[in-house]
Amino acid sequence: MVFVPVGRQAGGMSISPSRRDFLRIGATAAVGVASLGIASPAHAAVRPEIAPLRIRTPAGTFDAVAAGPRSGRKVLLLHGFPELGIEWEHQLRALAAAGYRAVAPDQRGYSPGVRPIGIENYRLDHAVRDVRAMADALGWHRFDLVGHDWGAAVAWIAAAEYSRRVRSLTAVSVPHLGAFAEALRTDPAQQEASKYMQFFRQPAPIPENSILASGPPKLPGVPPEKAAEYFRRLSQPGALTAVLNWYRANDFQGHEKRVAVPTLFIASTKDLMVAPSGVEATKNWVTGPYRLENLAGIGHNIPEEAPEATSALLLAHLASVCV
Repeated sequence: MVFVPVGRQAGGMSISPSRRDFLRIGATAAVGVASLGIASPAHAAVRPEIAPLRIRTPAGTFDAVAAGPRSGRKVLLLHGFPELGIEWEHQLRALAAAGYRAVAPDQRGYSPGVRPIGIENYRLDHAVRDVRAMADALGWHRFDLVGHDWGAAVAWIAAAEYSRRVRSLTAVSVPHLGAFAEALRTDPAQQEASKYMQFFRQPAPIPENSILASGPPKLPGVPPEKAAEYFRRLSQPGALTAVLNWYRANDFQGHEKRVAVPTLFIASTKDLMVAPSGVEATKNWVTGPYRLENLAGIGHNIPEEAPEATSALLLAHLASVCV
């Protein structure tokens, strides 16, 4: 839910490695979705595995990528910081190959068409309503929901609030916010792991200037050209302030509704942003069928650092849930 080279200090605070690398993303990157293996309309003669999509909602128009037959079972995948919908590239292809219709939007702030001014517009409640609005716009009454990092935070709340529409939940890296908030209050390990948020919550443009002045990140499992695309998008006017407003607007308190839908939680043993206490306590916040998979030796960027394992676990979970 971060990016500075190992050992660099930001605003007097240590930033954990995978997040600290974001402060090293360079502004020279300019890569389009076509160069990432995602088809553009110019390639319409060949049906692409992954295609760009625009989702028009009352809040604005979300950019997205999609794969799989339109008649397939619906899956919505929510990215984290500093990623985009293309974070889920491996999972989109795997889902499409299995016959699912998978859509991964760029969330509010990341999509130029949904980039409102004002910190208050980035409270999690707005992002949760975006989930319902995107499903409505896509014509999806029932769908499976997947989220990583901030996307997982949104997905936990949405699964609890919209249990009649969300068929199943797959949360990656971030615990249920009830468990995470408790860890932030009581666990020194989580308090230390989350100190980087203090830097991101400083008033604009303090963190923005530091990030934009730094070089390209090195994210585990993420090709340099993909990391460069993340930065290119966040370098657009107003984009970085918008996405950092997620940190400024939210303290993770007040999201204590339990989840009743079948839930898979994929965590990892080398996640420097999430302490084990919140991971273990998440089982207390799910009343439906629940499974925890804790990937050994993997860091925070699970979908890209361990793409095969993530896709396999996701597909197995979806297959276990009745339509």
